[in-house]
Parts: sequence; C-alpha cells; structure tokens
Amino acid sequence: MADIVVREVKTAREKKEFLNYPLRLYRGNACFVPPLYADEKKIFRPDYVYYDTCEAVYFNAYRNGVMVGRISGILQKAANEKNGERRVRFTRFDAIDDVDVAHALFGAVEDWAATLGMDTVCGPLGFSDLEREGLLVEGFDELSTFEEQYNAPYYGKLIEACGYAKEVDWLESQLRSPADTSDLERMQKMSDFVMKRYNLHFHTAKTTKEFLDKYADGIFELLDSSYVQLYGTVPFTPGMRKLMLDNFKLIINLNFVSAILDENEKVVCFGVCFPSLAKAMQTRGGHLTPLTLLRTLRALKHPQVIDLGLIGVDEKYANRGVSTAILVGLFQDLNKPGVQYAETNLNLENNFDIQNMWKHFDARQHKRRRSYVKVLSASTTNEEGN
Repeated sequence: MADIVVREVKTAREKKEFLNYPLRLYRGNACFVPPLYADEKKIFRPDYVYYDTCEAVYFNAYRNGVMVGRISGILQKAANEKNGERRVRFTRFDAIDDVDVAHALFGAVEDWAATLGMDTVCGPLGFSDLEREGLLVEGFDELSTFEEQYNAPYYGKLIEACGYAKEVDWLESQLRSPADTSDLERMQKMSDFVMKRYNLHFHTAKTTKEFLDKYADGIFELLDSSYVQLYGTVPFTPGMRKLMLDNFKLIINLNFVSAILDENEKVVCFGVCFPSLAKAMQTRGGHLTPLTLLRTLRALKHPQVIDLGLIGVDEKYANRGVSTAILVGLFQDLNKPGVQYAETNLNLENNFDIQNMWKHFDARQHKRRRSYVKVLSASTTNEEGN
C-alpha cells in the first residue's frame, strides 16, 4: 500500500479528476447513468445548499501518479442531531478492484471522522435522501435510474474488507400494468368510496407552475412528517426546498403527478413520478450538450419509462385507503401511450406497506442496494477527537 497516495481534493485539477473519475471508470458500461455534471460541480462551491448543515471532505487516490479511486466524507449535523448519533457518511466511493486502494480511501475518511469526534462511519449516503444513496449489491446487468448510482459488483467486497457490515437494504422493482384488470377495477371502486367518504378531491392545477405554487408547501410538510422516521432522511431546510423546487420545474410532467386535497385544500396525499432521463444522460457523460438536451426534452414529453419519486400520506389518512387513489393513478400512468414500465427506485426492505403496494402490479424486484456501517475503535476516536 506504500505506493498509494491519498490526497484531499483542493486544487482545480483535483476537483476535475474527482468529478471525471467515475465517467472514465465506467466508460462504455451500458448500465451506468451519470449524474448531471453541472449539478455535481456544485459540491465544490462554498455556497452549496447543504453546507449550512453539513461539512464535507473529498479524497483522490493515486498509484504511481495515476488516479485509482475517490471517496467523500460527509458530516450531516442535522441527521446526527435528529438521531442522537455521532456519524460520518461516506459517499461517491469509486475505485479499481484493489483492496489496498479501498483501505487507503476509507482510512482517510475514518481519520477525518475521528478528528471530528465521530464514532461511526456509514453509507453510501449523500447529504440527504434526495441524493444518490446505497451500494448496488444485486442487479448489475440492469440499467440504473437517473436518481441512483451504478457500481461494479466488486465494490461490496472492497467495503466489507475494510470492516463494514450491512446496516439496511433497499429494494427496487420494475412495474408493468398487469394483464388482469380486475384488481384495478376493485381499487377504483375503493378509491371512489374513500374520496367521497372523507370529502377529498384531486388537484385541479393546469400547469406545473400552478401545481407547485399551490401545493409545494403542503407536499414539503407531508414529506417532513411522513419520512421523518425513515433511514437516512433529514429535515428539509429552506435551501433544500428551493433546490427541489428548481429541479421539479425542469423535470415534472403534470401527467405523472397527483395530489389529493381535503375540503380545506390541504394536501393529504401525493405521488410524484418523473419521466426517466437515464438514456438521455448517457449521451455525453451527464454534460448538457445540445444532443443531451434534445434527448432530455424528448424523454420529458414522450416518456417510455417513468421513475417513481415521492409518495406521502398524511398520518390521519394513512390507514384509511387514501393511497389507493395514488395507486390507481399509477396504473393509469402505465397505460399511457408509449409508457413501457415504471421504476420504483429505493424502498427500504422492511417497509412492508410500500412493498405490498407493488403486489397489485406485474412487478419484478430486480435490484438491491445496501448501506454499510462501521463503528470506529474507541482508541482511534479518543486519540483523534480529543
């Protein structure tokens, strides 16, 4: 391991190397979907939206002057405060298949965590659950979604060799409309009954702007309340809300969103799906070139695949069948012209309520992602933290 040099990313060249490394590592891989490059560059801006509640560090690893890996560490203060923990998250880990490289990179993050007085490292987790999270451990021959990160099969072996163990898993499924529509008919009747019984109605917005202007605040309130206990989530800050709204304005197709309101126009349930941008982003490594932009616009207007984004239900209505109406809407989405299937993205494996929802579809569970955890030795944290 003596020939491996790990450097904290500081210079413009090192930042560019950090951003470009996975693009080079996975060049030609048909399953890899890069993030939007312009968005990734923002992590190195001092005014990045998450730095009001987080600290972050970035490392590159080199062998004989050639870059062989990268990793980032995040101190998510809001998450630690919420959970009463002293954790650092690791994210953006990419490397060649070499245990020594992995040890060097994770050692750098662990040393950084210790200097902050933290006692645990976990991940892959981003600044919030709006970022890519979880290590792919099943489904390596499946196209990744735009929302999640692809990685090679050997990553899990490297991480476990560094002393990390499974903490939680997420499942991902591919949903198609079933040939038998009797279940849909039953759910439609239930949806109509529930909507009438509780005096609920669907949103009436005609444009994306109108939808966001009217219902964004209510959606954020539901997100904070219904997601608060889920693994890895953090409260929405004003900056996070703005970031999310800015992204929504660009990628929401009003045909694939739904909000259910009570008699006072309060949002009590919502579902947001996005046209898949995976194929469009593969065009030029996430760079928004004219060709990428053209394919993105085509995907937004005429989606062949839809990605499930967010579903939230007011606790008051959680056990009253209101979410059935959202499921009916998803059935309808899958039967719109051109749409082939939907991707669920990440669902916690022990979230049985959401897992049971997919039983109404022609569902194929095709990916699994994992978050790992490692408790740092007391001697290390005491030495470095005091």
